[in-house]
Amino acid sequence: MTTNGGSTSGEVPPESAGAKGGTVASAGSETAGLGFSHRQILITMSGLVIAMMLAMLDNMIVAPALPTIVGELGGLNHLAWVATGYILASTVATPIWGKLGDLYGRRIVFVSAVGIFLFGSALCGMSQDMGQLVAFRAVQGLGAGGLMVGVMSIIGEMIPPRDRSKYQGVMMAVMPVSMIGGPLIGGFITDHLNWRWAFYVNLPLGAVTLVLCWITLGKLPKGTGRARIDWLGTVLLTVWITALVLVTSWGGGEYAWGSPTIIGLSVLTVAGFVAFIIVQGRVAEPVMPLRVFKSRNFSLAGGVAFVSGFAMFGAMGFLPQFQQFVQGASATNSGLLLMPMMAAAMVVSLGGGLLISKTGHYKWLPVAGSALVAVGLGLFATMDVNTSTALSSVYMVLLGAGMGAMMQTSTLIAQNSIELRDMGAGTGASTFLRNMGSSLGVSLLGAIYTGTLADSLKNAGTGAESVASSASSMTPEALKKLPEASQAVFQQAVTDGITALFTWGAVVAVVGVLIALFIRQVPLRGGAAPAAEKPSPEPAVTSV
Repeated sequence: MTTNGGSTSGEVPPESAGAKGGTVASAGSETAGLGFSHRQILITMSGLVIAMMLAMLDNMIVAPALPTIVGELGGLNHLAWVATGYILASTVATPIWGKLGDLYGRRIVFVSAVGIFLFGSALCGMSQDMGQLVAFRAVQGLGAGGLMVGVMSIIGEMIPPRDRSKYQGVMMAVMPVSMIGGPLIGGFITDHLNWRWAFYVNLPLGAVTLVLCWITLGKLPKGTGRARIDWLGTVLLTVWITALVLVTSWGGGEYAWGSPTIIGLSVLTVAGFVAFIIVQGRVAEPVMPLRVFKSRNFSLAGGVAFVSGFAMFGAMGFLPQFQQFVQGASATNSGLLLMPMMAAAMVVSLGGGLLISKTGHYKWLPVAGSALVAVGLGLFATMDVNTSTALSSVYMVLLGAGMGAMMQTSTLIAQNSIELRDMGAGTGASTFLRNMGSSLGVSLLGAIYTGTLADSLKNAGTGAESVASSASSMTPEALKKLPEASQAVFQQAVTDGITALFTWGAVVAVVGVLIALFIRQVPLRGGAAPAAEKPSPEPAVTSV
């Protein structure tokens, strides 16, 4: 096999060249010549960390303020769309921002995403009714999609894969911190300031990000800007993702699964997806190049990313239900009780990144991580009304360690399996799969939880009718006012729902183990191959 200008034809060069131990001219050019010193990388990373935290924190920081927001603005029927509008817009925008970065350069595209996010944040803080808030949250989400994929793409372009893992470990550690810190910060802002500051707090932090990134990212390639944008693919991507998110958000709740609305949206999802795939295979500059999925490692890493998103958001989204209703924790304390999970995820993410950078070995991390997630979710499925907070904390450590191992390695493997020209689109596709896993995890596991809880109350016998009728509006405070017998019935129903959703979550995590087992150990570009992965005696790949 030969290269032309440093790119192999047919297969994805990083895997094929790395596996053969050949010398590809572009391998060095992908990582050398940008001229970033360690000091410049650290300064840039400080801005990128803030940007990632803004994108991840914002959705969680608003949750504690929602009751107050509804009380002030009204529009209870639009409450769910405050979160759904943000998630939907960010999911749709992620691959689009990634492709724009490939075409026009990372700096201008990333700074634009930050600007849109800050503009949306300011508008959200000034909202006068729920309709405005939902619309402005969608604007925020459009920018947030660019923040997440932009951060990973910039790191992928600045730093060679062999060194990249330790920096990406920091980014992956931001996710659990934001997921747990968001409700705590949001609750404090709502109680001591005003709910509008849950949005305004983004402005000074975002301004720091804008300044740091504009100054430090000047050495990144500018992009040609001459390629045609895949507008049809963008529209089709938006259509089928929107339809899918609506199916998972509305199905079994607002509409029955067999209702014409859900069936129609399901048909639209399938038709839009098929049309999207056809278009992506025919246009010159697809928004999500199908060629990146020809790499086995890229596709498998995407599967691991999907499972990690599914498990992470599913677990962290519903554990507070058990902690507050069954274990009697307050809303603030339920966030603090998630600290073992956060700490374990941070330690493993950072430690795993350093270990990969030192040894070059990474395959064991997604395998061990998905196995730990499966074990952790399986243990959560064994909980009952007598499970102590100490024992559930042990389960959280296992689950957090597994998530820390899965999240950062999936991105690293994906980026090591694609050409530099597809860094943004490939990173966007990988991030998109994680976001889709998160969205489906919340909606599907939520449907399992609420369905099992309702069935448990229905089968509880006489005396449970009053509890069942008020289950949809039950709060921990209201539960404490009920007779002890009624409290026990509801707590058992919550426990049944929690164990059911964690059982299915564990099944999905086992699938993640199977996916991770097929990942190949390919030497990371930018560093020497590990000792166990010495180059084979096959002829070297040379550039012509």
